[in-house]
Amino acid sequence: MTTRYSHETFLSPFSWRYGSEPMRRVWSEVHKRQLWRRIWVALAEVQAEAGMVTPEQVADLRAHQDEVNWERAQELEETLRHDLMAELRAYAEQCPVGGAIIHLGATSMDVEDNADALRLRDSLALVRERLTALLEALVERIEAEADTVMMAYTHIQPAEPTTLGYRLSLYAQDFYEDLLTLDEVAARVRGKGFKGAVGTAASYTHLLEGTGMTAAEMERRVMARLGLEAYPVTNQTYPRKMDYQVLSALAGIAQSAYKLALDVRLLQSPVFGEMAEPFGRQQVGSSAMPFKRNPVNSESICSLARYVAELPRTAWDNAAHSALERTLDDSANRRTVLPEAFLAVDDILGRLRRIVSGLRVGREAIQRNLDTYGPFAATEPLLMSLARAGASRQDMHERIREASMAAWAAVQRGEANPLVDLLAADEEILRYMPAGQVREIMAEGAGVGDAPARSRDMARMIRAALANA
Repeated sequence: MTTRYSHETFLSPFSWRYGSEPMRRVWSEVHKRQLWRRIWVALAEVQAEAGMVTPEQVADLRAHQDEVNWERAQELEETLRHDLMAELRAYAEQCPVGGAIIHLGATSMDVEDNADALRLRDSLALVRERLTALLEALVERIEAEADTVMMAYTHIQPAEPTTLGYRLSLYAQDFYEDLLTLDEVAARVRGKGFKGAVGTAASYTHLLEGTGMTAAEMERRVMARLGLEAYPVTNQTYPRKMDYQVLSALAGIAQSAYKLALDVRLLQSPVFGEMAEPFGRQQVGSSAMPFKRNPVNSESICSLARYVAELPRTAWDNAAHSALERTLDDSANRRTVLPEAFLAVDDILGRLRRIVSGLRVGREAIQRNLDTYGPFAATEPLLMSLARAGASRQDMHERIREASMAAWAAVQRGEANPLVDLLAADEEILRYMPAGQVREIMAEGAGVGDAPARSRDMARMIRAALANA
């Protein structure tokens, strides 16, 4: 078995390209084995309280708890073909006094699933930190841009004006919902506990006979040492539904990130030119076209987010295919699905925070688009004013529609938008109001309603929620 790796062989991009070092640390092999040893020590400590093992044996395990020997464990696994047993024997070799009592009464998943629950909890905490930092960055931009008027787009076509702060508040609202979901899921993370091969705790019940300690009490004490709650009933593993719930929460975050990143990609196009992600002075956009300023971080976010979106299905299958008390349908893919889901979301949130913090606002392009497309949005208040003046709403709708289509054709030819002039000269419209009033209504435009106030309210709510968390 290969134990030394370099870039001369395949390495997962998550080993070095995507994700942060703290998240990689949580899912590293060494850290996993450190957790296994921590669990073995906690189990031995409680068994010592029951009088089953000696304090000297426990002390020996503690003394070597952090001395993970990856190379020796890999040598043993070549023969044993069982990673936990290989680590157990490597640990036992280091402990001449206590080695014989490691894993007493336990099955592999008593150790592995509790360790995985600890890793899930720690990883969710890291994701929460990233998500909180993103929300803080969004709140700052919302407050700064609450009054920045720009065109809104429906069907990727100009619609009515909105504000940049309001658009950003929509993204922030989604991410705040994701934060609430994340907290709910994190609060429900539990370990298997210590229930043996099929969840009945039969091995511990036999082991503890005559000690005055029940299997349930032993489990309670060990889990208290680990700072982890146990599921009340399990089979050989903790319910794999928990993995599905965790990955679904991560997929929700990825969906919110995809939406924001996709919008940045659209608006960074020169056709819009209204927003752009940061672009370094030495950054290269294309190997063939030196002028390119591609939204590469937003594109990476979308790519990773689509990958994360697929992973809950694998967790669903793992839970559904866990026939009777246990199969190994989940075993191999969980080794990659869980860490890669967390590392992908970790990377997504880090990139997105940098985009939001360094977001470039194309104010000239915003004004250009308002000047070009804003008059179309002003036709709605004009229609209502004409109806109030006694005109047929349906007849005026048709007059405005015909003028709008003519104006659209002019805009597409590269001409200035003639809509105001066309409406102010329309004889049917002038029967109900003078040209000056038409121009006045069109100049006022559709407005942005209460978007600025709603934006600021959203920013205040999120800021307060983060402060009280």
